[in-house]
Amino acid sequence: MDTQVVIIGGGPSGLLLSQMLNRAGIATTILERSTREHVLSRIRAGILEWGSVEMLREAGVSERMDRMGLPHDGTYITDGDRMVHIDFKRLTGKQVMVYGQTEVTEDLYGAQDAMGTTILHNVEDVVIKDLDASQAKVSFTVAGERRSLSCAYVAGCDGFHGVSRKTIPEEKRREFERVYPFGWLGILSRTPPVHDELIYANSDHGFALASMRSESLVRYYVQVPLSDKVEDWSDERFWSEFKRRIPASAAARLITGPSIEKSIAPLRSFVSEPLRWGRLFLVGDAAHIVPPTGAKGLNLAVSDVHYLSEALIRVFRSGDESGIDGYSERALARIWKAMRFSWQMTTMLHRFDGEDSFAAQMRRATLAHLAESETAQKDLAENYIGLPF
Repeated sequence: MDTQVVIIGGGPSGLLLSQMLNRAGIATTILERSTREHVLSRIRAGILEWGSVEMLREAGVSERMDRMGLPHDGTYITDGDRMVHIDFKRLTGKQVMVYGQTEVTEDLYGAQDAMGTTILHNVEDVVIKDLDASQAKVSFTVAGERRSLSCAYVAGCDGFHGVSRKTIPEEKRREFERVYPFGWLGILSRTPPVHDELIYANSDHGFALASMRSESLVRYYVQVPLSDKVEDWSDERFWSEFKRRIPASAAARLITGPSIEKSIAPLRSFVSEPLRWGRLFLVGDAAHIVPPTGAKGLNLAVSDVHYLSEALIRVFRSGDESGIDGYSERALARIWKAMRFSWQMTTMLHRFDGEDSFAAQMRRATLAHLAESETAQKDLAENYIGLPF
């Protein structure tokens, strides 16, 4: 073999899987279609479940996270000016960590470089084959040269549009999808957060989220129609709309400033089964997409990496294939629970086009129940801080 595991995709899931395998003495090669600069410029998730925090520590890449990350003991769910506090620490004994995906990726690149892992960028035309043979083959083009690698296993960490999922025959895949009729317009701004914890705001004007990346960098969102374009939204329009969707007490503290990044993300729920096909395994967005309402995207990828790294280490060390045989079933059980939670949060907090007055009343009733029921709060807290791996 040229390497033991070929990892397609140099984002956080691929890098973390490689880090875990390398620390166990398993050789990997990472193939990434973009430049490193592009990977590190992606604006993505900022909330880490407690299990993800612990896994980054296990992987030996937590020094900067532990120094710079912001542990959060809870979050707020609001209905107009009514703010319901969900106290994670009191209800579960655990926290989440505010630490951006870009920072996680940078930490992983640094660790992988220190290990001397082969990471090839600007890789094109990847073809995966011989998945039912004794060795898999991955061919690709880099720097104008056609190359090929043989390996024991292939990990598809190449996202929703990557080649890995499409390598599984269409007739052997089951795909489940829910496309939501709105998106999130998000901005980054170098201003102090409006609150020391996140605010998920339900209002008559639509959903808004007050999030952050640090004590001086915020990430705020408003729900917008899918027909909207970024150029439709000046900074002034965004701040005005955001302010009227969050509770008045938070709006009074809002400090505005110029945006340094602005984008619109559509919302969808998507799962492809199975996650294994012969010597190929799907990880992260290659297999599933969740709406960002539940802060599950990166965290689900981390749990996939947990299951797969554990299984691959076992098979390389002892020849025990039970872990790889059970990978798809184990990972999917947790994926579907996270899908349920993200769907629940999305429907609880967003206005849907064409909805009737009954739907709005159901949202209000749901939030009223959440305010009054510790059981409901504990269920939300347990899911938000992350179900056990």
